[in-house]
Amino acid sequence: MVATKTYMAKPADIEPKWWLVDAKEKVLGRLASDIAVILMGKHQPTYTPHVDTGDFVILVNIDQIVMTGKKWDQKEYTWYTGYPGLKHETARKRMERDPKRIVRDAVRRMLPKNKLARQMLDKLKLYVGPDHPHQAQLPEPKELGVK
Repeated sequence: MVATKTYMAKPADIEPKWWLVDAKEKVLGRLASDIAVILMGKHQPTYTPHVDTGDFVILVNIDQIVMTGKKWDQKEYTWYTGYPGLKHETARKRMERDPKRIVRDAVRRMLPKNKLARQMLDKLKLYVGPDHPHQAQLPEPKELGVK
């Protein structure tokens, strides 16, 4: 019998690409799941679970992202402050206060729950307007978050 070899990527073998994604009029959940796949590297045949094989993602126009249904008013974010009781905030209020946080949390919760997830999340670059400072990396445009 011939044993087949399984390819395991090494950190030195990985050459990450840069992708430019426009979030204008895109649904948050669909966009976040596609971005999580790219950050993990599952879109490549060289995917290895214990190595960060993902690419960089530049997300622009995040202030124009949409949610389906009545989620802007019904979706609540809660967190514990250290004092008795919880803090609550609707998605609309959080979007007015910090639009980057909505997208970052949505993507973060779709990544694996381990130490490697922070490295993956650091490769996500979020910008409110259409401009970004990463022209030197020559990002390629990519269409994500479509049905």
